[in-house]
Amino acid sequence: MSGKNGSTVLNDTSRARALTPSRRKASCGEMRISNGAPRKRFLTGPVGKFSNGAGFTFIEVIAALAIVSISLLGLLRFHLLSIRMVNTARMTSQAVFLAQDKIAETLAGGYPELGTNSGSVERDNLSLKWRTEVTGLHLPQWLRADINGLRKISVDVAFKQGVHRKHLQMSTCVADRKLE
Repeated sequence: MSGKNGSTVLNDTSRARALTPSRRKASCGEMRISNGAPRKRFLTGPVGKFSNGAGFTFIEVIAALAIVSISLLGLLRFHLLSIRMVNTARMTSQAVFLAQDKIAETLAGGYPELGTNSGSVERDNLSLKWRTEVTGLHLPQWLRADINGLRKISVDVAFKQGVHRKHLQMSTCVADRKLE
């Protein structure tokens, strides 16, 4: 049939066939079943390639969060342990450097005199107390050697690590160069 302005007018049966559910596209809230009848579905996210209605349940999300949080607590514990170990190594290194410096100072004056010397030093926000002691060294009786002029230089460095006091001791021996 033709209309007034030359357009084709569809009769009721052709119009009904053109608008049957199998020929029209599914609207945003519908999906097609194999027999062509539309079925309503509730959309929770954007329509696209991955919107098949599958997702995680609330229990699955809570379980995943619990596993992740327990894992992160373990990693945090290891991180705190490594920080503590680095701090201990830093303090011990500073104490060793100070002991080496005090031995070098004692030896710089030549053959050291018997006696003690002490003081304190602040290095990298760490308070170090030191004590240098020069004593005569006597060899054990079983060596049956009568050597005089040996001195032992001992340096004791004390520092505070947390609530504990730590001590580092370093010693060396020196002989009088006049011995020949």
